[in-house]
Amino acid sequence: MKHVLILDANQRSALAVTRSLGQHTVPILTADSTITALAGRSRYALNYFQYPEPSIFPEQFINFISKIIVEYNIHVIFPVTELTTTLLLENQDKLHNIVLPFPALDTITAISNKSLLMRTAESLNIPIPRTWHEDNTKNSRLSLDDKPYPLVLKPSMSWLKQDGKWLHTLVQFADTPQMAQHILNEDPAFSTHPFMLQKCVLGHGQGIFALYNKGEAVAFFSHRRIREKPYWGGVSVLSESTDINPELLAYSRTLLDAVKWHGIAMVEFKVSDDGAAYLMEINTRFWGSLQLAIDAGVDFPWLLYQISLNHSVEPVTNYKTGVRLRWALGDLDGLYIRLKDKKLTMGQKIKAILHFLIPAPFKTRHEVNRWQDMRPFWYELKQYIKALIK
Repeated sequence: MKHVLILDANQRSALAVTRSLGQHTVPILTADSTITALAGRSRYALNYFQYPEPSIFPEQFINFISKIIVEYNIHVIFPVTELTTTLLLENQDKLHNIVLPFPALDTITAISNKSLLMRTAESLNIPIPRTWHEDNTKNSRLSLDDKPYPLVLKPSMSWLKQDGKWLHTLVQFADTPQMAQHILNEDPAFSTHPFMLQKCVLGHGQGIFALYNKGEAVAFFSHRRIREKPYWGGVSVLSESTDINPELLAYSRTLLDAVKWHGIAMVEFKVSDDGAAYLMEINTRFWGSLQLAIDAGVDFPWLLYQISLNHSVEPVTNYKTGVRLRWALGDLDGLYIRLKDKKLTMGQKIKAILHFLIPAPFKTRHEVNRWQDMRPFWYELKQYIKALIK
């Protein structure tokens, strides 16, 4: 029997992939760098493996994956983070002709490299924030006094290879030239690697989620964030499926068509207070609220699996709007952050409590705690309590 291996099993997106394929009776194996993991507790996971931490031991990670591909007759691998995807594509010659549902690595780099993406977007007349490109701080005479503040300091790549290991980079914000200079001096990601300075766009984020098959669009999806953790901007804890913004869809199609995209992608925009949209980045991995798209009728993992096997798939032209997805423990965390915030009034805090306690029950589904597959939630709750005790 051939199996599908799902990596990064602690991610909620990995749990969504596991449940999606498992409900279609696909034999699923899961893996991550921890002793056990969220998706590994699902009823649909036949087995779970602990692999070496990819960011610290990339070579050992690849050797481990190569070994279990043979031992467990794996024919498709679904990584759900950027780092594991990159490592697999870089070492594809060691993976026994495994199917990876992605385009070539240089195609991924063309859009995951934020500096390259901004230049491509400009050439396609897609609006971007005002941007300054720099090679690194060592080889550039950078003027910070004439930049607009707040200023965004953004490494070109989310992960950087250094001394045989991989370092995760951070997007940072500066309110003054002095703060910007301090960040550039202290963060090694800026000293030897390309980065951008961008004018900060005030507004709300909006994403277009896409699936392509060898340059042809198969499906698009969109949602809005109702609550985030932290509340001023972060991971979505309550979201709702919505109609797709035609302007953002057109921009997304233009970009993905231009690179002849294959697989899944999340195109992120910031919509300013005056309604103008600006491209932020493209993520070439499954997103955190993937389960919402599946619940609304766009089963991205199953469609991608079919494409990986060279099966024909019909384009998805509609889905249910108004479907809500709630990450319960994330929402609880978000409420705690609000209640601790001294800047909020008592009235605002009471309103937050009521919104938390009285969700829209007939259109809200829970992301992790699902009656037909509760073990991931008990695992998550146990980890949550352990973290509180510490």
